[in-house]
This record gives sequence, structure tokens and C-alpha cells, in this order.
Amino acid sequence: MLRQIEERLLYEDNHLMVVNKEAGEIVQGDKTGDRAMPDEIKDFIARRDSKPGNVFLGVTHRLDRPTSGAVVFAKTSKALSRMNELFRKGEVDKTYWAITEKAPPKKEDTLKNWLFRDRKKNRSFCWNEPGEGRQEARLRYKLLASSDRYHLVEVELLTGRHHQIRCQLSALGCPIKGDLKYGAKRSNRGGGISLHARRIAFVHPVKKEELNLTAPVPPEDALWRHFEESCGEGV
Repeated sequence: MLRQIEERLLYEDNHLMVVNKEAGEIVQGDKTGDRAMPDEIKDFIARRDSKPGNVFLGVTHRLDRPTSGAVVFAKTSKALSRMNELFRKGEVDKTYWAITEKAPPKKEDTLKNWLFRDRKKNRSFCWNEPGEGRQEARLRYKLLASSDRYHLVEVELLTGRHHQIRCQLSALGCPIKGDLKYGAKRSNRGGGISLHARRIAFVHPVKKEELNLTAPVPPEDALWRHFEESCGEGV
């Protein structure tokens, strides 16, 4: 059962709405025909604000369906075009938390690979050298905490490729918990994976003030809560 939109609002003004996505939700409609987040959010706004007619809501970026965390939506066409430009220029900082089955070989490092996206299989493959159809993929990671069986890794995306974090961590020998597609041993309850868009930071496209937003981890997941508390980052 998904928590209500108002319980998951991280930020809202007349231009933007940032929502803490739950694993399993889709940011944009797909071939499954399942109801997407924008439809739910528009219904919520229409009810809350007693708005007649259509509610505008633009998708500025996406998260994979099995992941959770912060997603930015635009409430005006001006905000949408300006947020698209920020993403295009790489002026949005995104930090992820991943729970991995194995600890990375170094406590922190920068990974550089080349990814090939297989659209038929809906997955990416990781290579150590460039080649036809491959895109450069870079990220920085840091090991934050460990339990008896799992490890919390913080990831800063330096490029935005299809399934990039999932693919690069798997190639490092550290598949994300629950991510069967990229080598995890078993699935998570509910079918999600333990990858969470923890923070997003950018300059507001209209107000020109800095926003730095943190998304709480899934509250029903004891392992997520343990790692959040062990890092002293309960929000």
C-alpha cells in the first residue's frame, strides 16, 4: 500500500514539487499501462486545491521503477523547460544510497566504464574500453557502513546512463540487494531493489535559490532504517 502523496512531499512551491518515490511506482507511463506518478499527483493537487480542469505537471527526470527516492516534477511549463536545461547542462547534483551484497574493494573510488544498452533486454552491459554503441559512464562511490551481510554505499552520479549505478556496481562485484537483473542472489519483498535517490541539489530555476533536499529511506524496511540511523542521518 503506497503512502499518500502528502506524506511524501519533500518540497513544493508554485513552480516545483519534489516527491519521495516508492519502489514499484513508475515516473512515466510505460507498456504495462499501470498508473504513473504524475496522474496520482495531478489528482492530489486537484483535490487539495479544488482546481477545476486539467492540472499541469511535467516530468523533469526519471528513476527506474524498482528504485525509490527524490523525483522533481514541474508545476509550470516555465519551470519544466528550465529544469530540463539544468539537467542537460549537468547542473543538478544527485546522490544515491545503495545497499550492496558485497563491500567494494576500496572504501571510496571513481568508476569509469563504457555501457552498452540492450533495449530488447532492457539492461546495460559494462565494458572497460570504448566501442561501438557504448557510452562513457562515470560515478564516485564511498562505503558508508556495513552490517553482517550488507553494505551501504553512497554514489554520486557524474553521468546519467541507463541503469548506470546498477550496472557499474554489479561489474565491480557488488550487486545491489534485490537486483536480480544485475546479479543479486535473491529478490526483495515487493520486487523493488535497494537503490534510493537520497539527495538532490540544484538552484531553483525560477527563484534562483539553492535547494538541497534529502529523501528519507523506505520506512517499512528495517535494514534501510538501520543504515540511516547508523550514519546519523535520520530525517
